[in-house]
Amino acid sequence: MDTEALRARIEQYVRRHGLIEPGGEVCCLVSGGADSTCLWHALRALGYRVTAVHVNHRLRGADSEEDARFCAATLGAEVVELDGRGLSEAELREQRYSVARDRLRATGHTASDQVETILYRIVSRGAPTGIEPRRGDGVVHPLLPLWREETDAYCAAEGMAVRVDASNAGTKRGAIRDEILPLLRRLHPAADENLLRLLDPRETLPPALADLLASPAGSKRVDLGGGLQAVREYDRLWLERGPVDLAGEVRWGPWCIRSELQGLKVRGWRPGDRLAGRSKKIQDVFVDAKIPRSEREAWPLVVRGDEVIAVPGIVEHAGVEAVRE
Repeated sequence: MDTEALRARIEQYVRRHGLIEPGGEVCCLVSGGADSTCLWHALRALGYRVTAVHVNHRLRGADSEEDARFCAATLGAEVVELDGRGLSEAELREQRYSVARDRLRATGHTASDQVETILYRIVSRGAPTGIEPRRGDGVVHPLLPLWREETDAYCAAEGMAVRVDASNAGTKRGAIRDEILPLLRRLHPAADENLLRLLDPRETLPPALADLLASPAGSKRVDLGGGLQAVREYDRLWLERGPVDLAGEVRWGPWCIRSELQGLKVRGWRPGDRLAGRSKKIQDVFVDAKIPRSEREAWPLVVRGDEVIAVPGIVEHAGVEAVRE
Protein backbone atom coordinates (compact mmCIF):
# COMPACT_ATOMS: atom_id res chain seq x y z
CA MET A 1 0.00 0.00 0.00
CA ASP A 2 1.45 3.34 -1.13
CA THR A 3 -0.14 5.53 1.55
CA GLU A 4 1.35 8.71 0.12
CA ALA A 5 -0.29 8.05 -3.27
CA LEU A 6 -3.62 7.37 -1.57
CA ARG A 7 -3.40 10.66 0.33
CA ALA A 8 -2.63 12.43 -2.95
CA ARG A 9 -5.90 11.07 -4.39
CA ILE A 10 -7.79 12.38 -1.37
CA GLU A 11 -6.16 15.80 -1.70
CA GLN A 12 -6.96 15.96 -5.42
CA TYR A 13 -10.62 15.19 -4.68
CA VAL A 14 -10.77 17.76 -1.87
CA ARG A 15 -9.28 20.46 -4.11
CA ARG A 16 -11.47 19.59 -7.13
CA HIS A 17 -14.65 19.98 -5.09
CA GLY A 18 -13.43 22.72 -2.72
CA LEU A 19 -14.31 20.64 0.35
CA ILE A 20 -11.74 22.03 2.82
CA GLU A 21 -9.64 25.18 2.66
CA PRO A 22 -5.89 24.46 2.26
CA GLY A 23 -4.55 23.91 5.77
CA GLY A 24 -8.03 24.57 7.14
CA GLU A 25 -9.85 23.19 10.14
CA VAL A 26 -12.09 20.14 9.85
CA CYS A 27 -13.86 17.96 12.40
CA CYS A 28 -14.02 14.25 11.58
CA LEU A 29 -17.12 12.35 12.71
CA VAL A 30 -15.47 9.10 13.77
CA SER A 31 -16.74 5.67 14.73
CA GLY A 32 -13.37 3.98 15.23
CA GLY A 33 -13.76 1.91 12.05
CA ALA A 34 -11.21 1.80 9.23
CA ASP A 35 -12.98 4.43 7.09
CA SER A 36 -13.18 7.21 9.67
CA THR A 37 -9.77 6.32 11.13
CA CYS A 38 -8.25 6.58 7.64
CA LEU A 39 -10.03 9.92 7.19
CA TRP A 40 -8.67 11.29 10.47
CA HIS A 41 -5.10 10.10 9.85
CA ALA A 42 -4.91 11.06 6.15
CA LEU A 43 -6.26 14.59 6.61
CA ARG A 44 -3.78 15.20 9.44
CA ALA A 45 -0.94 13.93 7.25
CA LEU A 46 -2.08 16.29 4.47
CA GLY A 47 -1.66 19.27 6.78
CA TYR A 48 -5.25 19.98 7.77
CA ARG A 49 -6.07 20.99 11.35
CA VAL A 50 -8.12 17.98 12.38
CA THR A 51 -10.31 17.39 15.41
CA ALA A 52 -12.73 14.52 15.97
CA VAL A 53 -16.13 13.82 17.49
CA HIS A 54 -17.60 10.42 18.32
CA VAL A 55 -21.30 9.89 19.03
CA ASN A 56 -22.05 7.09 21.47
CA HIS A 57 -25.63 5.96 20.80
CA ARG A 58 -25.42 3.40 23.66
CA LEU A 59 -26.86 0.65 21.44
CA ARG A 60 -24.35 -2.15 21.99
CA GLY A 61 -23.58 -2.04 25.69
CA ALA A 62 -19.91 -2.68 26.45
CA ASP A 63 -18.96 -2.54 22.76
CA SER A 64 -20.33 0.98 22.46
CA GLU A 65 -18.39 2.06 25.53
CA GLU A 66 -15.21 0.51 24.15
CA ASP A 67 -15.71 2.30 20.80
CA ALA A 68 -16.00 5.59 22.68
CA ARG A 69 -12.88 4.92 24.74
CA PHE A 70 -10.95 3.95 21.60
CA CYS A 71 -11.96 7.09 19.71
CA ALA A 72 -11.09 9.32 22.65
CA ALA A 73 -7.72 7.66 23.36
CA THR A 74 -6.52 6.96 19.78
CA LEU A 75 -8.12 9.76 17.76
CA GLY A 76 -8.43 12.40 20.49
CA ALA A 77 -12.17 12.52 19.87
CA GLU A 78 -14.69 14.42 21.90
CA VAL A 79 -17.32 11.87 22.91
CA VAL A 80 -20.98 12.94 22.79
CA GLU A 81 -23.48 10.69 24.60
CA LEU A 82 -26.87 10.48 22.83
CA ASP A 83 -29.52 7.85 23.48
CA GLY A 84 -30.27 6.15 20.16
CA ARG A 85 -32.34 3.28 21.51
CA GLY A 86 -35.52 2.74 19.51
CA LEU A 87 -34.46 5.00 16.64
CA SER A 88 -34.48 3.99 12.98
CA GLU A 89 -31.35 3.93 10.82
CA ALA A 90 -32.29 7.31 9.34
CA GLU A 91 -32.97 8.79 12.79
CA LEU A 92 -29.62 7.51 14.10
CA ARG A 93 -27.88 9.07 11.10
CA GLU A 94 -29.51 12.44 11.75
CA GLN A 95 -28.62 12.14 15.42
CA ARG A 96 -24.95 11.76 14.42
CA TYR A 97 -25.20 14.77 12.12
CA SER A 98 -26.74 16.88 14.91
CA VAL A 99 -23.38 17.33 16.66
CA ALA A 100 -20.59 19.88 16.07
CA ARG A 101 -22.72 21.96 13.71
CA ASP A 102 -20.59 25.02 14.43
CA ARG A 103 -17.65 23.45 12.56
CA LEU A 104 -16.84 22.04 9.14
CA ARG A 105 -17.48 18.31 9.51
CA ALA A 106 -16.24 15.36 7.46
CA THR A 107 -17.25 11.70 7.34
CA GLY A 108 -15.43 8.62 6.06
CA HIS A 109 -17.92 7.57 3.38
CA THR A 110 -16.16 5.75 0.54
CA ALA A 111 -16.91 4.58 -3.00
CA SER A 112 -18.13 1.33 -1.42
CA ASP A 113 -20.73 3.28 0.59
CA GLN A 114 -21.59 5.12 -2.62
CA VAL A 115 -22.38 1.87 -4.43
CA GLU A 116 -24.57 0.70 -1.55
CA THR A 117 -26.39 4.04 -1.55
CA ILE A 118 -27.00 3.87 -5.31
CA LEU A 119 -28.54 0.40 -5.00
CA TYR A 120 -30.74 1.40 -2.08
CA ARG A 121 -32.02 4.53 -3.83
CA ILE A 122 -32.72 2.66 -7.06
CA VAL A 123 -34.99 0.35 -5.06
CA SER A 124 -36.49 2.94 -2.70
CA ARG A 125 -36.73 5.96 -5.03
CA GLY A 126 -36.39 4.57 -8.54
CA ALA A 127 -33.43 6.86 -9.24
CA PRO A 128 -29.67 6.14 -9.26
CA THR A 129 -28.62 9.00 -7.01
CA GLY A 130 -25.78 8.89 -4.53
CA ILE A 131 -23.75 10.69 -1.89
CA GLU A 132 -22.73 14.20 -2.91
CA PRO A 133 -19.20 15.47 -2.14
CA ARG A 134 -20.86 17.99 0.19
CA ARG A 135 -24.20 17.57 1.97
CA GLY A 136 -26.73 20.38 2.07
CA ASP A 137 -25.82 21.02 5.72
CA GLY A 138 -22.13 21.38 4.82
CA VAL A 139 -20.83 17.93 5.85
CA VAL A 140 -18.09 16.88 3.41
CA HIS A 141 -17.04 13.44 2.15
CA PRO A 142 -13.32 13.47 1.22
CA LEU A 143 -12.97 9.67 0.87
CA LEU A 144 -15.52 9.11 -1.91
CA PRO A 145 -12.78 8.26 -4.46
CA LEU A 146 -11.52 5.38 -2.25
CA TRP A 147 -12.84 1.85 -1.82
CA ARG A 148 -13.38 0.28 1.60
CA GLU A 149 -10.57 -2.22 0.96
CA GLU A 150 -8.20 0.71 0.51
CA THR A 151 -9.04 2.28 3.86
CA ASP A 152 -8.48 -1.09 5.55
CA ALA A 153 -5.09 -1.41 3.82
CA TYR A 154 -4.19 2.20 4.66
CA CYS A 155 -4.81 1.73 8.38
CA ALA A 156 -2.82 -1.50 8.38
CA ALA A 157 0.09 0.14 6.54
CA GLU A 158 0.13 3.10 8.93
CA GLY A 159 -0.13 0.85 12.00
CA MET A 160 -3.53 2.25 13.01
CA ALA A 161 -5.75 -0.02 15.11
CA VAL A 162 -9.47 0.05 14.21
CA ARG A 163 -12.76 -1.07 15.67
CA VAL A 164 -15.30 -3.32 13.92
CA ASP A 165 -19.03 -2.63 14.31
CA ALA A 166 -20.75 -6.00 14.25
CA SER A 167 -24.21 -4.36 14.30
CA ASN A 168 -23.89 -3.31 10.64
CA ALA A 169 -24.95 -6.79 9.55
CA GLY A 170 -28.49 -6.21 10.79
CA THR A 171 -29.08 -2.99 8.85
CA LYS A 172 -30.41 -2.33 5.34
CA ARG A 173 -26.95 -1.27 4.28
CA GLY A 174 -25.58 -4.46 5.80
CA ALA A 175 -28.03 -6.54 3.74
CA ILE A 176 -26.90 -4.79 0.56
CA ARG A 177 -23.24 -5.26 1.51
CA ASP A 178 -23.40 -8.88 2.65
CA GLU A 179 -26.16 -10.38 0.47
CA ILE A 180 -27.04 -8.34 -2.63
CA LEU A 181 -23.65 -7.12 -3.82
CA PRO A 182 -22.00 -10.56 -3.64
CA LEU A 183 -24.80 -11.89 -5.91
CA LEU A 184 -24.32 -9.01 -8.37
CA ARG A 185 -20.57 -9.69 -8.47
CA ARG A 186 -21.36 -13.27 -9.44
CA LEU A 187 -23.26 -11.89 -12.43
CA HIS A 188 -20.37 -9.58 -13.33
CA PRO A 189 -17.07 -9.02 -11.49
CA ALA A 190 -17.16 -5.27 -12.26
CA ALA A 191 -20.63 -4.79 -10.72
CA ASP A 192 -19.44 -2.23 -8.16
CA GLU A 193 -17.58 -0.09 -10.70
CA ASN A 194 -20.46 -0.22 -13.19
CA LEU A 195 -22.97 0.86 -10.54
CA LEU A 196 -20.69 3.74 -9.61
CA ARG A 197 -20.60 4.84 -13.26
CA LEU A 198 -24.33 5.61 -13.05
CA LEU A 199 -23.38 8.83 -11.26
CA ASP A 200 -20.81 9.91 -13.86
CA PRO A 201 -22.36 12.46 -16.27
CA ARG A 202 -19.49 11.84 -18.67
CA GLU A 203 -21.00 8.45 -19.47
CA THR A 204 -24.14 9.99 -20.99
CA LEU A 205 -23.21 13.57 -21.95
CA PRO A 206 -21.29 14.70 -25.03
CA PRO A 207 -17.57 14.74 -24.04
CA ALA A 208 -17.24 18.51 -24.50
CA LEU A 209 -20.23 19.18 -22.23
CA ALA A 210 -18.97 16.70 -19.62
CA ASP A 211 -15.61 18.48 -19.57
CA LEU A 212 -17.40 21.79 -19.10
CA LEU A 213 -19.33 20.47 -16.09
CA ALA A 214 -16.16 19.06 -14.54
CA SER A 215 -14.10 22.20 -15.17
CA PRO A 216 -13.11 24.23 -12.10
CA ALA A 217 -13.05 27.41 -14.22
CA GLY A 218 -15.44 30.17 -13.19
CA SER A 219 -16.47 30.99 -16.77
CA LYS A 220 -16.12 28.74 -19.77
CA ARG A 221 -17.90 27.87 -23.01
CA VAL A 222 -17.72 24.94 -25.41
CA ASP A 223 -19.00 24.44 -28.94
CA LEU A 224 -21.39 21.47 -29.10
CA GLY A 225 -21.72 21.67 -32.87
CA GLY A 226 -24.69 22.63 -34.99
CA GLY A 227 -24.36 26.27 -33.95
CA LEU A 228 -25.03 25.42 -30.28
CA GLN A 229 -22.78 26.40 -27.38
CA ALA A 230 -22.88 25.48 -23.71
CA VAL A 231 -21.85 28.23 -21.31
CA ARG A 232 -20.93 27.92 -17.66
CA GLU A 233 -20.51 30.85 -15.29
CA TYR A 234 -19.74 29.59 -11.80
CA ASP A 235 -22.87 27.67 -10.67
CA ARG A 236 -25.02 28.58 -13.72
CA LEU A 237 -25.13 26.65 -16.98
CA TRP A 238 -27.06 27.51 -20.13
CA LEU A 239 -27.18 26.70 -23.84
CA GLU A 240 -27.01 29.38 -26.50
CA ARG A 241 -26.83 29.52 -30.25
CA GLY A 242 -23.44 30.40 -31.65
CA PRO A 243 -22.83 33.59 -33.65
CA VAL A 244 -25.18 33.74 -36.65
CA ASP A 245 -24.38 35.86 -39.74
CA LEU A 246 -26.79 38.79 -39.98
CA ALA A 247 -27.33 38.48 -43.71
CA GLY A 248 -30.58 40.35 -44.23
CA GLU A 249 -32.67 38.88 -41.41
CA VAL A 250 -32.16 36.69 -38.34
CA ARG A 251 -34.80 35.33 -35.97
CA TRP A 252 -33.59 34.92 -32.40
CA GLY A 253 -36.25 33.78 -29.97
CA PRO A 254 -39.04 36.39 -30.13
CA TRP A 255 -36.79 38.86 -31.99
CA CYS A 256 -36.64 39.58 -35.72
CA ILE A 257 -33.39 41.42 -36.49
CA ARG A 258 -32.65 42.98 -39.90
CA SER A 259 -29.66 44.81 -41.38
CA GLU A 260 -28.02 45.40 -44.75
CA LEU A 261 -24.67 46.24 -43.17
CA GLN A 262 -21.78 43.87 -43.90
CA GLY A 263 -19.86 41.77 -41.36
CA LEU A 264 -22.48 41.69 -38.60
CA LYS A 265 -23.42 38.69 -36.48
CA VAL A 266 -26.02 37.95 -33.83
CA ARG A 267 -25.06 36.07 -30.67
CA GLY A 268 -25.82 35.81 -27.00
CA TRP A 269 -24.33 37.85 -24.18
CA ARG A 270 -20.93 36.89 -22.80
CA PRO A 271 -19.51 38.09 -19.48
CA GLY A 272 -17.14 40.99 -20.15
CA ASP A 273 -18.97 42.23 -23.29
CA ARG A 274 -18.88 46.04 -23.73
CA LEU A 275 -20.56 48.48 -26.07
CA ALA A 276 -18.45 49.39 -29.09
CA GLY A 277 -16.38 52.51 -28.50
CA ARG A 278 -17.53 52.79 -24.90
CA SER A 279 -16.41 51.47 -21.53
CA LYS A 280 -19.90 50.46 -20.42
CA LYS A 281 -20.41 46.74 -19.87
CA ILE A 282 -23.41 45.00 -21.40
CA GLN A 283 -24.14 43.61 -17.95
CA ASP A 284 -24.64 47.20 -16.74
CA VAL A 285 -26.82 47.91 -19.79
CA PHE A 286 -29.08 45.04 -18.72
CA VAL A 287 -29.14 46.26 -15.12
CA ASP A 288 -30.04 49.82 -16.16
CA ALA A 289 -32.83 48.46 -18.42
CA LYS A 290 -34.09 46.26 -15.53
CA ILE A 291 -33.72 43.05 -17.58
CA PRO A 292 -34.04 40.07 -15.18
CA ARG A 293 -30.91 37.96 -14.83
CA SER A 294 -32.86 34.92 -16.00
CA GLU A 295 -33.48 36.58 -19.40
CA ARG A 296 -30.01 37.98 -20.10
CA GLU A 297 -28.40 34.81 -21.47
CA ALA A 298 -31.12 34.50 -24.13
CA TRP A 299 -31.02 38.18 -25.14
CA PRO A 300 -29.53 38.78 -28.64
CA LEU A 301 -26.59 41.08 -29.28
CA VAL A 302 -25.56 42.45 -32.68
CA VAL A 303 -21.78 42.40 -32.98
CA ARG A 304 -19.03 43.30 -35.39
CA GLY A 305 -16.06 41.15 -34.44
CA ASP A 306 -15.88 41.34 -30.65
CA GLU A 307 -17.62 44.73 -30.48
CA VAL A 308 -21.30 44.99 -29.51
CA ILE A 309 -22.95 47.60 -31.70
CA ALA A 310 -26.61 47.02 -30.75
CA VAL A 311 -28.69 45.44 -28.01
CA PRO A 312 -32.18 44.94 -29.49
CA GLY A 313 -34.83 46.83 -27.59
CA ILE A 314 -32.25 48.62 -25.43
CA VAL A 315 -29.35 50.08 -27.45
CA GLU A 316 -30.15 50.99 -31.05
CA HIS A 317 -27.89 51.32 -34.10
CA ALA A 318 -28.80 53.31 -37.20
CA GLY A 319 -28.20 50.38 -39.55
CA VAL A 320 -29.99 47.71 -37.47
CA GLU A 321 -33.72 47.14 -37.09
CA ALA A 322 -34.99 44.89 -34.33
CA VAL A 323 -38.61 44.00 -33.64
CA ARG A 324 -39.91 41.84 -30.81
CA GLU A 325 -42.86 39.80 -32.07
